[in-house]
Amino acid sequence: MLDEAHARHVLAEHQRHYNAHRPHRARHQLPPQAHQQPPPVLKPASRRVLRTRILGGVINEYSYAA
Repeated sequence: MLDEAHARHVLAEHQRHYNAHRPHRARHQLPPQAHQQPPPVLKPASRRVLRTRILGGVINEYSYAA
Protein backbone atom coordinates (compact mmCIF):
# COMPACT_ATOMS: atom_id res chain seq x y z
CA MET A 1 0.00 0.00 0.00
CA LEU A 2 1.31 3.44 -0.89
CA ASP A 3 0.83 5.93 1.89
CA GLU A 4 2.80 8.58 3.76
CA ALA A 5 4.83 6.00 5.70
CA HIS A 6 5.87 4.30 2.45
CA ALA A 7 6.83 7.63 0.90
CA ARG A 8 8.93 8.53 3.95
CA HIS A 9 10.68 5.14 3.79
CA VAL A 10 11.50 5.55 0.10
CA LEU A 11 12.79 9.09 0.59
CA ALA A 12 14.91 8.05 3.60
CA GLU A 13 16.50 5.19 1.60
CA HIS A 14 17.23 7.51 -1.31
CA GLN A 15 18.74 10.11 1.02
CA ARG A 16 20.96 7.47 2.67
CA HIS A 17 22.16 6.23 -0.73
CA TYR A 18 22.75 9.77 -2.02
CA ASN A 19 24.76 10.88 1.04
CA ALA A 20 26.58 7.68 1.98
CA HIS A 21 27.20 5.73 -1.21
CA ARG A 22 26.57 7.58 -4.47
CA PRO A 23 29.76 9.11 -5.94
CA HIS A 24 29.79 12.84 -6.65
CA ARG A 25 31.92 14.32 -9.42
CA ALA A 26 32.65 17.52 -7.50
CA ARG A 27 34.12 15.41 -4.67
CA HIS A 28 36.39 13.29 -6.92
CA GLN A 29 33.88 10.39 -6.92
CA LEU A 30 33.48 10.35 -3.12
CA PRO A 31 30.05 10.41 -1.47
CA PRO A 32 29.30 13.48 0.69
CA GLN A 33 29.74 11.62 3.98
CA ALA A 34 33.04 9.96 3.03
CA HIS A 35 35.94 11.20 5.13
CA GLN A 36 38.74 9.35 3.39
CA GLN A 37 39.77 8.23 -0.07
CA PRO A 38 38.52 4.78 -1.11
CA PRO A 39 41.15 2.04 -1.24
CA PRO A 40 42.95 1.76 -4.57
CA VAL A 41 41.44 -0.66 -7.04
CA LEU A 42 43.85 -3.47 -7.83
CA LYS A 43 43.18 -5.79 -10.75
CA PRO A 44 39.42 -5.28 -10.94
CA ALA A 45 39.01 -8.31 -13.21
CA SER A 46 40.21 -10.60 -10.41
CA ARG A 47 37.91 -9.18 -7.72
CA ARG A 48 34.32 -10.22 -7.17
CA VAL A 49 31.73 -7.45 -7.25
CA LEU A 50 28.72 -7.59 -4.95
CA ARG A 51 25.43 -5.86 -5.76
CA THR A 52 23.06 -4.64 -3.06
CA ARG A 53 19.54 -3.95 -4.27
CA ILE A 54 17.90 -0.96 -2.62
CA LEU A 55 14.16 -0.32 -2.87
CA GLY A 56 13.56 -3.53 -4.78
CA GLY A 57 16.27 -2.82 -7.35
CA VAL A 58 15.33 0.78 -8.14
CA ILE A 59 18.76 1.69 -6.73
CA ASN A 60 21.76 -0.65 -6.90
CA GLU A 61 24.93 -0.27 -4.81
CA TYR A 62 28.10 -2.08 -5.83
CA SER A 63 31.12 -3.02 -3.73
CA TYR A 64 34.04 -5.42 -3.88
CA ALA A 65 33.85 -8.66 -1.92
CA ALA A 66 36.27 -8.91 1.00
